[in-house]
Amino acid sequence: MRSSRPGRARGRGTCDEPFRPTAGPPQAAGGAHRHLRARPRRSGPRRRARCRTLDLLGRASDSSLDKLGTPGAFYADPAVRIGLPLVGRGLGGGLGGTVLGLLDKGQQLGLTDNLIRKLNDAAGSAAHEAKPIFRTAISRLTLADVPDIATRHDGATQYLRTSAGGELSGKLRPLVDRGLTSVGALREIDRLVAKTPLLRSAGLSRDFVGRSVTEQALNGIFSYIGAEEGRLRDNPVGAAGGLLKGLLGN
Repeated sequence: MRSSRPGRARGRGTCDEPFRPTAGPPQAAGGAHRHLRARPRRSGPRRRARCRTLDLLGRASDSSLDKLGTPGAFYADPAVRIGLPLVGRGLGGGLGGTVLGLLDKGQQLGLTDNLIRKLNDAAGSAAHEAKPIFRTAISRLTLADVPDIATRHDGATQYLRTSAGGELSGKLRPLVDRGLTSVGALREIDRLVAKTPLLRSAGLSRDFVGRSVTEQALNGIFSYIGAEEGRLRDNPVGAAGGLLKGLLGN
């Protein structure tokens, strides 16, 4: 059995499409079945560019999710570290400032460190499980603007975010929620709200935390994918095995 190469995004119109059967000689006398012979689909420049871009994104997303899915990775990188949800901004008068002040003081005193670490652990757990949803989203890209993708250092990543960001957010959210439950972050939120009812009035809830962590985690994932895409573009014949030739004008 032929094994698929790692990092390849499969789906409609990818490089892994099977051969198309075509009619062979006319049916012979005596009712013999007409033979079918296989020939490959013709691969035009746009389809080749699409295949190369899907491979690029598949490799970049796999590598990024592997890194961020490592325990402690989100928290260890200040650039993508998950912070406490920003509640209270919509409150009028001094109430909003009071809520933000409470959270800020809690961070300064280290009272919320355990919660912050749990939020980051939940994000890492979601990233660890997210490869299939990113692969699916990548396989569905139509790449209507290949020239722009080819000229930007993170063009393919930005195209993925623009085209499938909403879908990815919706698919990532259940993984985040499961992670938040698993690491005990939601229980921590419940205790925090019970001690400080003002936080509940400000909108701090399980749902709000889930939405906030999902948004922050997705921002971090796209940041990593974009950086990895840039590295692959800088060395198109190295780790990427030459798959960017043609797409990047090399």
